[in-house]
Amino acid sequence: MTHATSHEAPTLLVTAHPDPASLTHHVAERLASALAPGPVEVADLHGEGFDPRFGHADRVAYREGGDHPPDVAREHRRLDRASHLVLVFPVYWWSMPALLKGWIDRVFVSGWAFAYTDASGPRPMLQRLTTHLVAVAGADSGTYERHGYERALRTQFTHGLLDYVGSRRGAAAFIHDAEQPSSEATEASVTRAVRAVAEAVRAGAPVA
Repeated sequence: MTHATSHEAPTLLVTAHPDPASLTHHVAERLASALAPGPVEVADLHGEGFDPRFGHADRVAYREGGDHPPDVAREHRRLDRASHLVLVFPVYWWSMPALLKGWIDRVFVSGWAFAYTDASGPRPMLQRLTTHLVAVAGADSGTYERHGYERALRTQFTHGLLDYVGSRRGAAAFIHDAEQPSSEATEASVTRAVRAVAEAVRAGAPVA
C-alpha cells in the first residue's frame, strides 16, 4: 500500500512478520509516519502472500533469460520506483526471517540487480538505490556485541548484498530487548531507530 502520492520517488518499506500487531509492524508504521509527507510504499510480504521459494520459473529466468515470474516482476517495478529501500524485520536465529531471505533470493537477480560480464565479473546495477536496515532483536545489545551478531548481520547485508548489487549503504538500526517487559525502554529504542532512518532518508545520502 502507498501512504502518499508525489512526483518524488517513494521510500519502499519491506516487512517480514506474520503478526500485524507485532513490534516489527509497529516500527514500520512509525517510520512511515516519520517520513510524511514524503511518499512511502509498504510491502507487507506476509500479508501479501509473497512466495519466498526460488522455484523452477526463477531458475529458468536465471539460466536462460527472459521474463521473470509475475510476482518478481511486480517487486522489480516497486523497487524501480523507489529511491530508498528500508528492510524492517525481526532477527531469527541471528539472521533475517526465511520470508525476507526468499524475497532477496528471488528479487535481487541477475539481469536486474547485477549482470555478468566476461571481462570483469559481475557488474552492479542498483546504484540508484539506498538501502537501510531496521533489525528488531530479542537479545540485549551486550549480547550482540560480545558475540559479534550485529557485525555479522551488517556483513551479510552490506558486503553480501548491497555492495554486490551496487546499492548505497544507508542507516542500520537495531532495536534490542524487543521481548522484554519494559515497554518504556523498548519505545525509546524504537524512537532512536525511527529517527536515525528517517533522518538518513531525508538527507538522501549514504551514511555508512
